[in-house]
This record gives sequence, structure tokens and C-alpha cells, in this order.
Amino acid sequence: MYPTRLSIASLKRFSNPSVMSILRRHSHWQASAPSALPGSETYAAQRTLPKLPVPDLDVTLDRLKESLKPIAWNEAEYHAAAFKVDEFAAGIGPQLQKRLLQRQAETDHWLERWWDDGAYLGYRDSVVVNVSYYYGFDDHPSHLRQTPAARAAALARGAMLFRKKLKQGKIAPDRTKEGPLCMDMYRWMFDCCRIPGSDGLDWSKSFAVEGDDGNSGHIIVMRKNRVWKIDAAVDGQILSTDELEKQFEHIYKNSTHPRPGVGILTASNRDVWAKDYAELATSEHNANILNAIHSSAFTICLEEGAPSSPEQKSRVLWHGHFLNGQAIGLQNRWVDKPCQFIVYDNMYAGFMGEHSIMDGTPTVRLCDEVLDAIADPSFDHGSELSIPNPPPLPTPLDWEISATTAQAIVTANAAALDLINSQVLSYHFTTYGKNDIKKFGVSPDFWAQMIVQLGYRRLIGDENRKGGTYEAATTRKFYKGRTEAIRVITSESDAWVKSMDDPQANDMTRKGLFDLAMKKHISMAKLCGDGQGIDRHLLGLKKSLAETEQLPALFSDSVYTRSSYWVLSTSAIFSKHFNEYGWGEVVPDGFGVAYMTGHDDRLQYTITSRKEMPNARFIAEIAAAARELYNLHVVTSKSKL
Repeated sequence: MYPTRLSIASLKRFSNPSVMSILRRHSHWQASAPSALPGSETYAAQRTLPKLPVPDLDVTLDRLKESLKPIAWNEAEYHAAAFKVDEFAAGIGPQLQKRLLQRQAETDHWLERWWDDGAYLGYRDSVVVNVSYYYGFDDHPSHLRQTPAARAAALARGAMLFRKKLKQGKIAPDRTKEGPLCMDMYRWMFDCCRIPGSDGLDWSKSFAVEGDDGNSGHIIVMRKNRVWKIDAAVDGQILSTDELEKQFEHIYKNSTHPRPGVGILTASNRDVWAKDYAELATSEHNANILNAIHSSAFTICLEEGAPSSPEQKSRVLWHGHFLNGQAIGLQNRWVDKPCQFIVYDNMYAGFMGEHSIMDGTPTVRLCDEVLDAIADPSFDHGSELSIPNPPPLPTPLDWEISATTAQAIVTANAAALDLINSQVLSYHFTTYGKNDIKKFGVSPDFWAQMIVQLGYRRLIGDENRKGGTYEAATTRKFYKGRTEAIRVITSESDAWVKSMDDPQANDMTRKGLFDLAMKKHISMAKLCGDGQGIDRHLLGLKKSLAETEQLPALFSDSVYTRSSYWVLSTSAIFSKHFNEYGWGEVVPDGFGVAYMTGHDDRLQYTITSRKEMPNARFIAEIAAAARELYNLHVVTSKSKL
């Protein structure tokens, strides 16, 4: 439907070699982000981390068959799928396993390129809604000046100091009780950007300089679609909060009317954006602006409006606000940047993340530490620079807009409005949280998942299940590890869900089934974290096929494909500073389910979907399921006394 390659005529228009180079994805693009400095605390454990394993083939296939049972619509369908699994095991499966083991032996991470390209960089729909995610922050600390410029300045100063520590290798590695986690994704946090590829594959380009101590760099600020460059450090010193605040005040004062919304182009279908990007970059002036944006430490978007309710706050962070036929929010962002801080006129602030080569856990830490720091009265706000003259004022970077780019903005704006208007979002807090759940001896994550399972089953009633439930598990205990899919739906979880509406089942029976399901879920989550999951292994086996080899019947089986059709895409993060958090559904007839279980007094759910889906009914079912699950444990706890 969309062009995937530039025409020869278009390519001939480029006379600047640097413009030509930004259109090509180089085979070793991942090496553009500098590796660790000697003596770095941050990356000290990297080379001691084990490689991501390749699970035993027979074990994976046994677990696959087990996972298909609750997905199959009837016994005949299940047995047909199981036969194909056995056929694969007796046929080409062992040969593909051998190839995969060889790939593991010859690479640092056998999955890295396949996953980055297949899940993210080769994805061509808009990253907005479909891929990007957001966090909504708590209020600006009351002891600081209460203006949007002051809020932006504090966030900028805090993020620059975090960046400095990271560049100096002084950020302690993330870790669990088992040990340190891989920090490779942190290489892509600052000074880089996703680039739209003209051949159907994007990539990220890092401008970080090896040996940089973090006392230099610039940030990009956008206000009413105008791009500004702030030199965030001068003469080897990061600007103080007061100095940064003056910079932001200048931008507010000198952004009096909307400029052409070039940022909206980044929210387009990726092939459309690649074409528009090429047109934009035909101007050497524009190419320099692109370079400034890409190489910036991060961006800060100063947005109009004053969102108030949790739903409003979620939606404006997720896809920007719109007014009078204009997707105003997305015109004022650059969604290819890994880290975008967003500040509204009422000082509400949040974060929008680009997901392709950095998952949410690093950016949670970034935001958490920045917000912790600026909330502390002893935060280092810096002092006036010891230089003869004040820091330079922000530099406006105004685009040269050709007729083709002007039309592209109109087209992108219409597509963005269609996308925004296709979505609906619901939000729910329970009346209890982690404290009560742990008193019942239950994992809060499992509890939250079972609320979703019970609510969804009641939502669809007697309909056959259309797909599976994905829960993200981290595999960062391995070198360059990212995620694995926990297949939440099990025979055990289904048995408990059914018991909750079975008049013949009593509460003790229901509680017993719940406990069995929890034991199963915890076991599956641990296996996934240990690199023993099902889905990434099967992806590797499928990718190991030669182009001339026929696709095994297993991979086109209806039950198998249904099992990884994620009608419920779920994940949890936590920060005491985040009041909002979410992303979009991953299939047209599915739901995005973002939840938090870390609060002592509440669970938090954000449910996203297309408008045609019964979103409001689903959140109501989740609310009812949360009450019933709590009551079940209250009743059964009393029965034991």
C-alpha cells in the first residue's frame, strides 16, 4: 500500500553525502552507541553475564502443547495441533534446533537482531498508540517555583545529571536478588534517535562520544511546533536550574504562534515517514535540524492545555491532544526520540518513550531517580556559571517547508486524527493494594493478572477465545537480554476462572483452584526469566529455516497462531511518582492492559483498545472481579480461623 523504496529520481536529488548516509541502514548500526569505559561501575558485570540460552527442544514443545490446551476450542482442534507439534519434533525440528545452537555459539545474543527487527524496527504502522508508551508524573515539588518553565528546568537539570552519571559509569547496575542485570539498553537512552528506513527497516543512530564525561551536550525543546536548541552545558558545566528556567522562559515568550507541525510526520506509517523524511532532508538546512534533534540528549515538549482527570492525562501523554481538526500534541513532539519529557501549561508533566531498542525498565529508573532527586530539598540545583558572559540564549531551528512537505504535514495530521479517534481508554483504581494482597500470601502480580482473566472471560461470555494473554518477563539476567512472553492462560487459571461462576463450587474449592493457578503462574514466570520460555525459542526455530525450506505445518496451525495472538497485552511497572502509565493494544480486537501493583493501598489499571471494543464494559468487569477476588480471600481466611 505504501512505497517502501525511494525512486532513483528521488535519490538523484541528494547532492550532500551526509544526507545520503542518513537514508541507509548500515549492517553494524548497533555499534554506533559507545560501549563501556574501562572501570565503569555501570557496565562492570556485562561480560560476566551468561548468554541467553537456547532451551531444550523437547521441553519447549511439551510446554507448548500444554499451553495450547486452554486455547483450543475443542478436543479435535487440540489433538490436531498436538499432532503437528509431534510431527515437528520428529521432522525438521531437531535440525532447526542444531542451527539455532550454532547461531548461539557464534553470536553474543542469538535473538537480538531477529527480535529488534521483527518486533520493532520492521514494524511499519505508526509507533504512536501501537508501540510508544507513557508515564504520568506526580505534582511538581511544592518547595520549587510553581511555573511550567520551572518544572521543565528541574526535569532538564535532573535528567542531565543522570546522563552525566551514566556517561561516567557511576550508575549502579540494575539488579535482582539473583545478581546484576544487563545494562546494554542504557547505551541508547541519550544522544540518539530512531531513523525511518527507506527499505522497510528502521534503525537507531547514536551520537554519543566515547569518553564523554557528560559535561557537554544540548537538548531540544519544542513549543507550538517550533524547535529550539538549548546548550545544556557551557564550558564543562551543566546549566543550573535557574539558568535553565531562564532558557525555558525565553522559549515560552518567543513561541507566540504555531509553526508548521513537522513533528507530526514522525507519527506516520514508517514507510510514509521514510519518504517524507527524505524530502525534508533534501534541504541541507533541514538536514542540520534533523541532526540537531537526533543528537540531542533528549527532548522536552512544552505543551498547551491543562489536562486534569486521569483519563485526560493518560490520553494526552499517549497521543497528544487535538483541537479544531489539528493533532496539536503530536505536531509538537518527535516520537522517534527514546526519551521525551512533556510539560503542560498547568505544570502536569510526564514522559513518552520510543520502544524499539530500549524497554520500559531503564526509563522507569531514569524518571524515578530524576523525580526523587528534584523532590529532595538538598538536590544540587547548581550555581551561576563562572564564565564572563551569560549562557547563550536558546537557538530557534526553523524548517524550510517545501510544498511537498506542507502537503505531507496535512496528510500526516489527518492520519493522526484518525488514529487518535479510533482509540478509547479506561482507568481504574481498586480500594486495596499490595499490603492486603500480601497478607493473604499471594503474589500481587498474579492477583492482578487473575482479575484481568476473570474480567475478560466474563466480558466475552461463551465466545470461543480469540487469542492469548501476553505478560512481559525480563530476561536481563542474560547479556543483551530483553523480554520473554509469559503465557498467562493455563489450564489451572481457566479452572479457577470457571469456578468463580460455577454455582456448584464453594469458596474453599475456588480458593484451592486459585492457589494451584498461582503456583503454575509463578513457575512459568520464573522459567521465562531464566530464558526457558516458549515464544522466543519458537521464533528462533522459525527464523532458522532456509528460504528454500517449506514452513512446517505447526507454524500455520490455527491453535498455535491463536495462542500468540495477544488479545490481552499486559505488563506492569512501578514508580511511586507515576500516576498514569500505559500503551496501546497490539491487535485490532484486543486490549492493552497496563497495571501497577506496587502501591500499598491500590491496584491501578489502564485499559486501551479501539472504539469498537467494549472497553467500558471490560473495566467494569475488572472492577467487579477485583472486589470478588478480595472477598473470596476474606471469606476463606476467616474459615481457617
